[in-house]
Amino acid sequence: MAIAIDFGTSNTVIARWNPAASQPETLKLPGLSAISAQNPPLIPSLLYVEDAAQSKVIVGQQVRDKGLDLSGDSRFFRNFKRGIGTSVQGFVPEIDGQIVNFERVGEWYLSQIVSSIRELSLPVDSLIFTVPVDSFEAYRHWLGKVSQSLQVEQVRMLDEPTAAALGYGLADRENLLVIDFGGGTLDLSLVRLDINSNKKPLGFLLKWGEKLLAESSAQKAKVARILAKVGQNLGGSDIDNWLVDYFVKTKGLVKSPIIARLAERLKIQLSLLERATEVYFDDENFETYELELERAEFESILSEHGFFENLDECMNQVLQQARRQGLEIGDIDAVLLVGGTVQIPAVQRWIEQYFDRDKIKCDRPFEAIAQGALQLSQGIEIKDFLYHSYGIRYWNRRENCHSWHSLIKSGQSYPMSEPVELVLGASVENQPSIELIIGELGAETGGTEIYFDGDRLIAKQLTGTTSVQPLNDKDGARSIAQLTPLGYPGGDRIKIFFRVDEQRFLRITVEDLLTNATLLEDKPVVQLS
Repeated sequence: MAIAIDFGTSNTVIARWNPAASQPETLKLPGLSAISAQNPPLIPSLLYVEDAAQSKVIVGQQVRDKGLDLSGDSRFFRNFKRGIGTSVQGFVPEIDGQIVNFERVGEWYLSQIVSSIRELSLPVDSLIFTVPVDSFEAYRHWLGKVSQSLQVEQVRMLDEPTAAALGYGLADRENLLVIDFGGGTLDLSLVRLDINSNKKPLGFLLKWGEKLLAESSAQKAKVARILAKVGQNLGGSDIDNWLVDYFVKTKGLVKSPIIARLAERLKIQLSLLERATEVYFDDENFETYELELERAEFESILSEHGFFENLDECMNQVLQQARRQGLEIGDIDAVLLVGGTVQIPAVQRWIEQYFDRDKIKCDRPFEAIAQGALQLSQGIEIKDFLYHSYGIRYWNRRENCHSWHSLIKSGQSYPMSEPVELVLGASVENQPSIELIIGELGAETGGTEIYFDGDRLIAKQLTGTTSVQPLNDKDGARSIAQLTPLGYPGGDRIKIFFRVDEQRFLRITVEDLLTNATLLEDKPVVQLS
């Protein structure tokens, strides 16, 4: 049975394919899922460490039910997805003698989710994870490593906006713009659906078994072709932090988990009401907290933090990419809204500045991603391109520092039909080897810095820089060619071929021009499975 997991910064949604009804359904996990009359079963992305040495943790709604999210304890984790695969600046706690980083917290969380699914007596032989558009290879690599420990035969991965386009089920529409705005990220993706393809489904496999692969390949495929995509680390958790700061400044309150919880509740209320009030009684300290906020004040706070300017920047980028594909804004057939943050009225009004209201769909903001991801198990083929560039590090003599030269540009479809070639020579006499540091380059217009502000995990947008994730900058991995005989300056010595295969692995082949020997052949630089 295929299970889809939409692991979000604020909430996680689990869906399975119901073979009897021939349709997806959202799962409710006892104790982990929150009960709400307005929303489908959502699992809060929260974790509390009871015993780090024994990997004993509490996750989901259980954390809130026990009040463990209000204590300010370093054993409590929220928004931890943001820190996975990034270089986090600040305090990383040591619990029970164990260094607990965000990768470990994420692994505990997902392991508990899968264990709870199995307790429902459901077979879990195929998992589909959804990932943000702007996720670096390090996050996907971490997800691949976690998959190996889950005892599941097949694991696949799909961009969240693409999954949402499939989940809304608009098979009669061709060009769909998905605006996925959750707790930690804003992703915009323009997807073209083609239901007339008879090609074999591919999918992006992290881990697979022969039986499952054969069964999948026997099905008729539809095609979801990604035409444009943009991502940014901006979401509901940032808005919660802005509200906390506002109350600290205007009410003289002290930052605390209680104030953060009340701020989040006010934000949710203001999607339905013009004025919201939240009251909390702290029975330990015998203190009462009462906060209120009007929608106009709330929208003013958003404006003060450049919220709408950031949204405009993302929209302009995705529309520019669309124009390079020959599509204008009028060619977009539907706009699909996903994530809790899209329910903010000011966000919906912002979208209506670009699109007619009858094109905008917002009836499945929480379930569309997980349920759409299940289409991979029903014969969907994904045609995708690289969101980031790949490049090499070099010494920039003009700036007197290291810089990065892009070799494989973002927007490149994969698998690549032709490799990119690079010729290098030795730089010193008697050079025994040639080293090359290969990196995944983020958007050239800016980067993201992940850091702590007190106990908050903050994602800050940088301008004028290129964010880079080195892929092989560690001992034993930088060397790509052992030179025999030794190298000397003054001539070309090796030729390197770079390509990206059908499963998004960057691979290199290295030839020695002096001896005509092949030193490396189609070696993966980053291994996800």
